[in-house]
Amino acid sequence: MDTRNDETQPARLHTIISGTADRLVGTIFLLPTVLALLFLSIFPLIASLYVSLTKFDIALGGFKLTFVGLKNYKDLFTGSEGTHFLGEFAPNTPLTWTVFGLIVIALAIFLARYFLNARISIGGLIGRLMLTLGLGLSSWMLVHTLWNGGRLGTASITLVYVFVGIFFQYILGLGLALLTVQNLPGRRFFRVIFLLPMMITPVGVAYMFRMLTDTSKGPFTPIWQAFGLTDFSWVNNPWSARTAILIGDIWQWTPFMFIVLVAALESQPTEPIEAATVDGANSWQIFRHITWPSIIPVSMTLILIRLIEAFKIVDLPNVMTNGGPGTATQSLTYHAYINWRALDLGASAAVAYMLLFLVTFFSMIFVNLIRQQTVETL
Repeated sequence: MDTRNDETQPARLHTIISGTADRLVGTIFLLPTVLALLFLSIFPLIASLYVSLTKFDIALGGFKLTFVGLKNYKDLFTGSEGTHFLGEFAPNTPLTWTVFGLIVIALAIFLARYFLNARISIGGLIGRLMLTLGLGLSSWMLVHTLWNGGRLGTASITLVYVFVGIFFQYILGLGLALLTVQNLPGRRFFRVIFLLPMMITPVGVAYMFRMLTDTSKGPFTPIWQAFGLTDFSWVNNPWSARTAILIGDIWQWTPFMFIVLVAALESQPTEPIEAATVDGANSWQIFRHITWPSIIPVSMTLILIRLIEAFKIVDLPNVMTNGGPGTATQSLTYHAYINWRALDLGASAAVAYMLLFLVTFFSMIFVNLIRQQTVETL
């Protein structure tokens, strides 16, 4: 009679029980932390979603929330908040039709390229249709509010802050990074100097630029006097006020781009660069064919992080211009803050959720474009 199976069965059973117990112990210890994180992250989203569907009223002994459905969202598009959120649309002109027509053609080419691809999926098709529709509506809004008597809403102003700001932040950060990785005297000193703006709080940056742009009492008053700008106020003109805010935002966040790109440039292998130099390649060819492809993954991640953060700009418009003139410099976050301060909590939560939708939409666009470019490269 073979007794080996009888001897090994208790050992196997003990091993199974021990493994199950270890997994249960790990789950028991991790479960409170996981539940706490889910509560802190998901509960505020659910609560604010409910608030966005209600009307806040002061009542005897406290307050009450009256369910109104999608009324707060409807007001943002067609109601009392429409001109504040979307802006004031200008009449159609040949110029607006031409610009929007060119955008539609570009979006049609984008869809046609996908249909010509053999690998078509339901999810990919739905995603690209939503992308095309979203970009088309955003383009229509911008084209009809940027000029010809139109007025930008907080959604358009936020898009201007985000995309113009990130463009110049990345270009300047990359230029400074390429400069400080060279063997130049004092490069370590300038690396520290270039990081200083990022160490200042956003409110401090806002007050500093408010002082610098003061043409009557600021430190640059003699310069403004020399150019005849003593009686000029930056905040009286919408685009001057937006430009001042953009300059402050670019000055503050360029160091973030700079320091990450410096690390990416210094971590790239030197052998390909040395081989290209021996083969007679110039600096532009080395950057285009070696340096740029090597820093693309870091650059894309860096831009995505900054994209998510830039949509939440509120300190600079609040301190520098108080959202003025009128609502010309108000971002979506500042719009939500204004409604909250007026105790219109439902409208404030609705604006905050529209901001969440915009951030998610453009982040998904960016991630999909990165993935598509990566697939095409491979």
